[in-house]
Amino acid sequence: MAANMTPEQDAGLGIPLWLRRMGYSSWLLVGFVLITIGAIWLLGQTSTIVGPVLVAAVLGAVAGPAVGRLEHHRIPRIGGAILVLLGLVAIGALIVYLVFAGITGQADDISAKLNQALEKIRVWFADLGADDTQQAKENVQNSAPEIKDTLLNGVTTGISGLSSLLFFLGMATLSTLFVLKDGPVMHRFIDRHLGVPVPIAHIVTTNVAQSLRSYFLGVSIIAGFNAVLIGIAAVVIGVPLAGTIAVVTFVAAFVPFVGAWVAGAFAVLIALGTQGTDAAVVMAVVSLLANSVLQQMIQPLVMGATLGLNPLVVLVVTIGAGALFGMVGLTLAAPLT
Repeated sequence: MAANMTPEQDAGLGIPLWLRRMGYSSWLLVGFVLITIGAIWLLGQTSTIVGPVLVAAVLGAVAGPAVGRLEHHRIPRIGGAILVLLGLVAIGALIVYLVFAGITGQADDISAKLNQALEKIRVWFADLGADDTQQAKENVQNSAPEIKDTLLNGVTTGISGLSSLLFFLGMATLSTLFVLKDGPVMHRFIDRHLGVPVPIAHIVTTNVAQSLRSYFLGVSIIAGFNAVLIGIAAVVIGVPLAGTIAVVTFVAAFVPFVGAWVAGAFAVLIALGTQGTDAAVVMAVVSLLANSVLQQMIQPLVMGATLGLNPLVVLVVTIGAGALFGMVGLTLAAPLT
């Protein structure tokens, strides 16, 4: 039988060639998985630095063409980068101002409506024969000093979180400036060190940047849909600041998952402070529908059209990446597919 063995089988101690190739490929796959897990762990350990740099890379890929257009009009690249960055900062500051101004301007009304809502809930429970809410209210009032101490003890944690946020924003701003300014230089550097011929590397990196821009175009379309829907609902209900609510909804849509909750809470608080509990409930329902059911219906279609992918692929990849990598996965899954 040994005489009938091929040279490849003889060299492999009688192991068929196809089995040896499968084993070799399996070990390569195991190594790839281990390297991927290690890279994810390393990114998690260095998230303080990686997070801002990743944000800067995404903003640079999306806003980089604006700097190029300014450079085409004879504005130095550093000047164009500063102008674009200032525009991004101004947009962010405007949104923060609109949110806080809207809430603080209605703070007294919101507080009064909340008390009315709590009183309604107490009456509902009383009608159902569960009139323990008054006792619970008294217990909360009696525990106010302890609650105050607990809140004061949380100030330290709040300050620590604020310092981390300030570092993140500062690092992201500085990194974005350098990415906008030196984007073409970084692009050429990556092309030379990607491990493939430079023309192929250039095609790959260019397609990635274009995919990111297409992704944010799709996000803009979805954000506009949500903003129009919620803004119209605010007008129909009679809630003031409908334009502000629409703007906040539009911009918050660019922050995966968290943005929808922030925009929805803002709309509900404004409705509660101006039109009462019923309007707040209606606004909450509209916000939930717009940011969940309706958005999930149109998102695969919009992303499929802007990225040239099948809607089912977009849906599966986004959910899977979000489950594995959180907000970063939700943001980058579709454009990198």
